Amino acid sequence: MTPPSLPSGRDVLAVGGHEAAASPLRGPPLGGPAGILSPGRGLAAALRTHPSAVAVPVTLGRDPGLAPAAAQALAWAARDRPPGSFLLADPLGTVTHLVGWLRSKVTGILRGGDFTGAVLLVAPPADPEADAELFKVARLVWQYLPVRWVEVALAGDESALAEGVDRCLRLGADEVVVVPASLVPPPACPPGGRDAGPLLGPAALAALIAERATQAERRWERDGDDGLRMKPHHGHGHTLGRTPEPTTETPEGTLTHG
Repeated sequence: MTPPSLPSGRDVLAVGGHEAAASPLRGPPLGGPAGILSPGRGLAAALRTHPSAVAVPVTLGRDPGLAPAAAQALAWAARDRPPGSFLLADPLGTVTHLVGWLRSKVTGILRGGDFTGAVLLVAPPADPEADAELFKVARLVWQYLPVRWVEVALAGDESALAEGVDRCLRLGADEVVVVPASLVPPPACPPGGRDAGPLLGPAALAALIAERATQAERRWERDGDDGLRMKPHHGHGHTLGRTPEPTTETPEGTLTHG
């Protein structure tokens, strides 16, 4: 399966961690036979077969080590290649983007009429700092929206999600809408839960990945910056290296929030 490429012929490789590793979106437009590559061996193996490529860190802001790990793999592979052969794009999004996308998703749920239920944000468990960040995200999503509960479930399997739904029902919600807070599909909804669908649809996700890759190539042509000179990650933060450039409209709507 051939990964997508830019008009220049440079291949686009998507790199992911806990926020995207289990994404069902395979092949183009996410690149590579495995869809989303790991930032270490997966990316290193892929680079051996590509004369030029740009790697896009598929993070929504809660995986600050992803871009530095990808930069390390790219820099190692670039040792015997001409300058500019391998580029690192800005991350797909930041926590600010994530809050905006989630608020947009919840707003769509509320358009259906009076909503007296709970919104349950679901993501696979990661490390303590990334998990804690999701609770902060939930608080920010809840702010100013006419919904009583925005809860969190760190759910890697159906039983963990069922516990989260049950907790919302015990709080008094008459229904629970399950909203993914990552690009990993949540487990199957238990009784009392309703799946809200993916956070970003395939067309929107593909457009955003392509835009990040295009921005990286433009940066190289303009400034000679391949994006590989990143400091190693030590601790949790909202952004990685540069703040992603503003996004534009995609087939599924505006992707910039904040």
